[in-house]
Amino acid sequence: MGPLTRGRATRDHVLTPLMAEYHAQRASAGLIISESTGISRQGLGMPFAPCLWSEEQVEGWKQVTAAVHGAGGRIFSQLWHRGRLVNPDFVVGAQPVSASVTTAPDHAHTYNGEKPYAQARALRIDELPGLIQDYRLAARYAIDAGFDGVQVHDANGYLINQFLRDGSNHRRNEYSGRVGNRIRLLREVTEAVVAEVGAGRTAVRLSPNGAIQGVDDSDPETLFVAAAACMGSMGLAFLALREPEPHGTFGTSNVAPVAPGIRKVFTGPLVLNSGYEAPRAQAALDDGRADAIAFGRAFRANPDHPHRIQDHLALTEGNVATWYKQGPKGYVDYARAPG
Repeated sequence: MGPLTRGRATRDHVLTPLMAEYHAQRASAGLIISESTGISRQGLGMPFAPCLWSEEQVEGWKQVTAAVHGAGGRIFSQLWHRGRLVNPDFVVGAQPVSASVTTAPDHAHTYNGEKPYAQARALRIDELPGLIQDYRLAARYAIDAGFDGVQVHDANGYLINQFLRDGSNHRRNEYSGRVGNRIRLLREVTEAVVAEVGAGRTAVRLSPNGAIQGVDDSDPETLFVAAAACMGSMGLAFLALREPEPHGTFGTSNVAPVAPGIRKVFTGPLVLNSGYEAPRAQAALDDGRADAIAFGRAFRANPDHPHRIQDHLALTEGNVATWYKQGPKGYVDYARAPG
């Protein structure tokens, strides 16, 4: 089960019993990747999002991981920093941070409605060790909370992705310019997480596609193949790729698929994600393009999604209006199929 933002935590970003029920209902996925989980106050910018920077949040997550394990599943925590996609409302008026001085397009969702994104400032070199430490500490908190592992979120236009792509990284130092430099922050964060919790408990998520949330790259094939090769040298648990077809959740992907090139250089388990239905997923496994497929949106309204695939049963259509609302409606009230 791929990561799915649901917005059911408290305003203090603490998990609730309702969230434990939701995840336990979907434990037949085998492995659940948690919804994006903030590593720090600086990186948080989504209402009612869960986080992992305090003991109270660790205690909240313990009820979720225990429920998933009790139902026979496994769960990884996805570690997240939104970078320039953080509205100042979430950080007591502070300016958001990014690779460079840029402004994201569109609007941020806040507790006070939609607001334009603010211009981000460039993170200083001397701030990066603290950022890396935030990832390391969040990874430790995740294991303390009972997670089976963690996934570093380097996809969909968030902070590490903003460093990775030349459309948002205009720096003039060792974290910019050539591909090897732009990969550096991803490498350093992942190395820190591996050092803290072990390579076998560490995964990474990439989105080797065209422009996403205003972040683009002039040569995604070269960039993401190099990033995957770097990740492959660490012996990770798996590498997950979100690579949408031409009409994906975050708009269109106007570049050729990069996954085939990544498959050649990343020899560990490779997980593909975005818009898969059962026949196409099975074909990707059969011809060796992937070792697993992560399903996302289908799990929202089908807690028994694996059973429905196995028995060729119809999927329930989800109610988009309830995806990010609080409360049980459209969250834990979807029925399982008979049988």
